[in-house]
Amino acid sequence: MTADFTQEDRNGRVLSGVLTLKQPGKIRFQYEKGVPQLIVADGKSLYFIDYQVRQVQRWPTGNSPLRVLLDPGQDISSYAKVKPTADPRVVSVEVHDSKHPEYGRITLVFQKDSAAPAGLKLQGWVALDAQNNRTTIRLSNQRFNGPVADSAFRWSDPRIQVRTH
Repeated sequence: MTADFTQEDRNGRVLSGVLTLKQPGKIRFQYEKGVPQLIVADGKSLYFIDYQVRQVQRWPTGNSPLRVLLDPGQDISSYAKVKPTADPRVVSVEVHDSKHPEYGRITLVFQKDSAAPAGLKLQGWVALDAQNNRTTIRLSNQRFNGPVADSAFRWSDPRIQVRTH
């Protein structure tokens, strides 16, 4: 799946870009031009890359609330619950692993749509980290089952110095 996204953080700052999701375990948040950040999961790890300060943070994919999107083969019934919504066309799934509160909490929002895989179109999510900081992701222009190259989940490491002579 590819989609346009907007991301709003706890301070009300809004960024946008393109989300690419490929099963199993791959996701890329390519931010708009001028935002020196990138978030990529390559099937094993989730990376937050900040090109401005030349830093990379890495987590095992399973240590993130996004694991519910990234590992389709897992049994999430012990830590994911369908929550009722006021709109019968909307399905909300709250993911919180009480054994690992440090992973945070994420609430995924789907809209019933027969053209989407399994009849549900991911509309976005609200994530709360372990410090209760909220980030809201809204998706639009979702496109399903198009070709996505594995190279889309590679990135250049800002920590590597490039020497010029």
